[in-house]
Amino acid sequence: MKKFIMISSALALGLGVAACDGPKENAMEDAGEQHAEAVNDKAEAMEDAGQITDAQADAMTKKAEDKADAMEEAGEAADHATGN
Repeated sequence: MKKFIMISSALALGLGVAACDGPKENAMEDAGEQHAEAVNDKAEAMEDAGQITDAQADAMTKKAEDKADAMEEAGEAADHATGN
């Protein structure tokens, strides 16, 4: 649950600056966040089932969030390259 709250907080903060983002950055950010949420849900389910530890679940979520950040940065670079 704490991971979901962290992701939700990050999403809420991100919406405050979304108006400044270009279309590719927004699309990549949305896709990355959706993927990170899905990974987080899966990690929590696996942890609840006793398949992985809390530390492993946290690592899965962190990796997905890092990937989402990289996707957003790639979208931002693409927007800048096209003048958006």
